[in-house]
Amino acid sequence: MNKLSSADYTVFLVYFIIVALYGLWVYRRKRNADATSKDYFLAEGSLTWWAIGASLIASNISAEQMIGMSGSGFKMGLAISTYELMGALTLVIVGIFFIPVYLRNKIFTMPQFLHERYNGTVAMIMAVFWLLLYIVVNLMSILYLGALAISGISGIDINVCIGFLAIFSIIITLGGMKVIGYTDVIQVFFLVLGGLVASYIALNLLSEKSGTSGILNGLAILKSHASDHFHMIFKKDNPNYLDLPGLSVLIGGMWIVNLNYWGCNQYITQRALGANLKTARGGLLFGAFLKILMPVIVVIPGIAAYVLYQKGMFHQEMLSSKGVLDVNKAYPSLLDLLPAGLKGLSFAALTAAIVASLAGKANSIATIFTLDIYKKAIKPDANDRQLVTLGKLSVVVAMLLGVVMSLLIGEQLMGEGKQGFQYIQEYTGFVSPGILAMFLLGFFWKKATSNAALFSTIGGFVFSVFFKFLPRFADLKFLAPYGFSKLNAENLYEIPFLDRMGFVFIICVIGMYIISKIETANGKVPNGLEVDTSMFKTSRAFTAGSLIVAGILVAIYTIFW
Repeated sequence: MNKLSSADYTVFLVYFIIVALYGLWVYRRKRNADATSKDYFLAEGSLTWWAIGASLIASNISAEQMIGMSGSGFKMGLAISTYELMGALTLVIVGIFFIPVYLRNKIFTMPQFLHERYNGTVAMIMAVFWLLLYIVVNLMSILYLGALAISGISGIDINVCIGFLAIFSIIITLGGMKVIGYTDVIQVFFLVLGGLVASYIALNLLSEKSGTSGILNGLAILKSHASDHFHMIFKKDNPNYLDLPGLSVLIGGMWIVNLNYWGCNQYITQRALGANLKTARGGLLFGAFLKILMPVIVVIPGIAAYVLYQKGMFHQEMLSSKGVLDVNKAYPSLLDLLPAGLKGLSFAALTAAIVASLAGKANSIATIFTLDIYKKAIKPDANDRQLVTLGKLSVVVAMLLGVVMSLLIGEQLMGEGKQGFQYIQEYTGFVSPGILAMFLLGFFWKKATSNAALFSTIGGFVFSVFFKFLPRFADLKFLAPYGFSKLNAENLYEIPFLDRMGFVFIICVIGMYIISKIETANGKVPNGLEVDTSMFKTSRAFTAGSLIVAGILVAIYTIFW
């Protein structure tokens, strides 16, 4: 266990050399001596649809997500795929309704949208907030949990892994959005190939353990031996209902999670903001198809590990240091079964996932700091050369901050037995309902005012905290028959996380509506954006692709309801 052979290191070295050389080639080929700041940060006009789509997924999937979602597959089954599958449909919706508004109004950053639609105060508050969130929460968690995963598989010291990941990510990020976008295509190739190999090995092993052979037999055994793991929608009596509360994954809070992540997030939308509408939509549609593939790569191995565990395997490998079953060790335990060479491929896939996420985050940090804080508040007359130089410097500083925090408090917050990743998801979820309400009304309702937006961002957070701690001073048992509360580990009736987000979103929308109505009645004229229905027309190819995505999702939910 925890050893890589020389063949594994050779495969990993080949991966490293391919990414580095390709990144250098892209940088030299597409470098422009007079490159503007928009060209550096957004790869203006130079990313193709397939590069945008691959980059979206590479930035989205990181090692802790692969390992965490596999662990959830082990624990609760196929239902955890709803994050990926609803994400695919969300990408289509963002392509139809969000991206045209951004591109028509020449929006390049999320704070810029808030500045033009509301005012500078809202924009600056959110710019500082996003900067802190990306550095303190995202960079640190990706670095620490990613290094933890790589260290667990390779046996290399975790501090060395943190340093290596940071340096590799800085090298790619300094090349700008073009290099990130095109190297992400290779990262996704390794990510998908490594994931498919792990799934193949797991299913094949399962069929061999049952006296047959082949992955189709493995799938059939999986379904028969873990039939309870093949339901997409949980009933109220399911022990995992608090995580995925029934129909809320289809018509409730899951939409807030996905629309906020894919539509209002600099880290994600940045890939499409430098392209024209046709290319951006093509990239989002390609990303949607890749998203549908993710459960096969990540969740199926987790369910396979569950069945193998029932058959007597992994009983030692999946124990924590305290002797308790740790579901997050399902994926690493499976990878340990891979033969020499293939284990190196999966090691490369994990590294690709981490580095792509780190590079994307670092580039977004640099973009927001340079264009929305430095250019707006510190030095408005800064030229493009100064902005690009500052952007590169802020990448290095942000990554160093991430490394320092990982080394100092990573173990304390996210070490073994800690629910670090879940806490991070919930922390982000405290603000996403308010942010989404502010963006949606800003897009599609011209009367939304800046004070209403402030209420949504600050009030949304306050209401999220209120609903989180409500069970401590109020008995919510009366909501249980409707599926809006369930007994938690502390024997309190708690509102499921996704439902909480739904309630806060509704409150934010109502609050924004009332405040805006009062202010406009008193003569306040809000800033408007250029929006007309012709912007939302799609090409036949995009429409056909979107219908195929929707059809696949309907089929999956119908078969595995």
